[in-house]
Amino acid sequence: MKPAETNTEVWTAYGQHHLQRGTPLPEVEQIDWGPGATGPGDAILGDLHGRRVLDLGCGPARHAAHLARDHGAFVDAVDSSPTQIERALTRYDQMPRLSILLADAVGHLHTAAPYDVIYSVHSIPYIDPHRLLPALATGLKPGGRLCFTVLHTNSHGDGPSTALVPRPETLRLAGAGGELTVHMWVLTPELWEDLLVQYGLRVESITVLDAPEEDNHASYRLFQVRRPARVTSRPRTTRPPVAHAALGVGIILSGPNGVLLGRHLRHTAELPGGTVEPGESLAEAVVRELAEETGLTALPADVRLLGTLLDHVGGVVRITVAAVLTAWHGTPADQPGESITDWRWWPLDSLPSPLFECNAQVLTAWRPDLPIDHPPAHFTPFAHPATTTP
Repeated sequence: MKPAETNTEVWTAYGQHHLQRGTPLPEVEQIDWGPGATGPGDAILGDLHGRRVLDLGCGPARHAAHLARDHGAFVDAVDSSPTQIERALTRYDQMPRLSILLADAVGHLHTAAPYDVIYSVHSIPYIDPHRLLPALATGLKPGGRLCFTVLHTNSHGDGPSTALVPRPETLRLAGAGGELTVHMWVLTPELWEDLLVQYGLRVESITVLDAPEEDNHASYRLFQVRRPARVTSRPRTTRPPVAHAALGVGIILSGPNGVLLGRHLRHTAELPGGTVEPGESLAEAVVRELAEETGLTALPADVRLLGTLLDHVGGVVRITVAAVLTAWHGTPADQPGESITDWRWWPLDSLPSPLFECNAQVLTAWRPDLPIDHPPAHFTPFAHPATTTP
């Protein structure tokens, strides 16, 4: 069984145990980030009045209810355990501005509108970081805030790992309920920060939260993170492209829900596009690459070529032709054997980070007002019949 499935089963058993016991839970006056109610409270989340907030791994939803009731936030409280959600609904089903949702965290982030603030108390380490962190990055609005705690040292004194693998940890049940085993990613702060940066997020601070009891070695780390207000870009790797792949096309499909972008295996967000093959025109390359990568069909006559972008990568001249499709047919879908998947429409004010740098250049050639940072490229626009002077 996969760690995510095991953890859901364990937290379902945990919630059932407390439902049967009728465990009383007092209301909270602030967020309890660390053991023994340690931590900086609500202040690190900023002004929440009227803001959209996500509580990830909400459990019985006491923190979410507190923020909706006392701060005027609109809070989505999400948990994958049906018994934890049952505990929350039993208590807070009719609370204004609070929505309690049974959902997988990543699935919810893929479908929900971006949030102003996302927070999580001890829940993030239960999900594979390579699955969760890109969803968190795109689930925040540009400039949005992410605050979460992770286990650093357990009560026995076992410290964090530099290996990106889950390990078993003990979850104790109240009373004489015994113990359950969960799987957690207990990582060093340096590794957490590297992962967050990899997915376009910026770590602002890391706070140590130790258990107040002398005989308890448990220690947590509180991360305060932001999604940059401007979209970032980075190359896929430090290796330059090979010379025969220096000419390519970047394809912009713009519709009511934004522009079409997928996620490359190397984690960059990308437009459809690719290398121009020998013997084909630029418009034909656009149509072919679109079909190969997304399954969408178009005609060469539907292609509007904007111009060329010229830059240098590792001593190799890279020429990217920016193209806009004015019409297409079908629904974008992942294609077998392709390196780009998860095709989605992204609003222009919530583009994901990091964008593949030559695609970032294509988007700013099309819309210079977009807040995208990237290495410079020389853009030469093409003349179009509608704008050419006789």
